[in-house]
Amino acid sequence: MKTNNENTNAFLIHICGFAGFIYPFGSIITPLIAWQTLKNRSAFLDEQGKEAVNFNISFSLYKYVIGLIFLPFAIGTFLNNMDNWGNFEWFSFDFDLDSFSFFNFFGFASLVGILVIIRIILTINAAMKAKEGENYKYPFTIKFIK
Repeated sequence: MKTNNENTNAFLIHICGFAGFIYPFGSIITPLIAWQTLKNRSAFLDEQGKEAVNFNISFSLYKYVIGLIFLPFAIGTFLNNMDNWGNFEWFSFDFDLDSFSFFNFFGFASLVGILVIIRIILTINAAMKAKEGENYKYPFTIKFIK
């Protein structure tokens, strides 16, 4: 039987994923530290800690892959909009984006925004289920830690 203390600790392990909004890689490091310190207390905390760490690693990986896909479009837009390429004395950057570049930029930005909203919803859902003592399995998660 799970105690209230175990449920609260599992809740906190899941909520630690929001530390990524405070400092870089916080969404991975903070749940990892919390899981490592609490995993020997119960099998429930060990399972929920693994789920939280795997989920945060997976979503960080998804976010960086989307960023890498976006990078060539950003560089291409920058290079297409530069005037006087060979004349460094009169270097100017024309930020007048054409419709293709505009939709590329906001398409990728909205994709990352949707990914962040999904991550927030899934993290809150997992934390609430863990608070109730239920084992929660995140969708879209790669099992890095088994």
